[in-house]
Amino acid sequence: MLRIIIFAVALLIDQAIAAAAGTSSCSQLSDLSAARLRWAAVRQGRVDPGRSEESCRSYRSNFFEAVTTRQAVSVCRDGDDRRRTLDLLDTEIEAFNDLIATQCSS
Repeated sequence: MLRIIIFAVALLIDQAIAAAAGTSSCSQLSDLSAARLRWAAVRQGRVDPGRSEESCRSYRSNFFEAVTTRQAVSVCRDGDDRRRTLDLLDTEIEAFNDLIATQCSS
């Protein structure tokens, strides 16, 4: 009987954790406009030869943020809004990928 109770509690906890994880990634999407403005500013910033490693670190960090945001959008949104947002994020990801390739390759 104790095993059944422990199993039931474990199932409930697992479902609660999964629901909370899904909710937290979906709640981050409200900041998408601010993130896109920040990404544009990073991309348009000038690369100082003495600070190229710092710029590359920033490009990589923002690339990762854009990819994880895209993953959240693919799970959290539906319909035409989802497709449009994914297209915008794909453009952001491609721009950072190009910057990393041209500015940060050894």
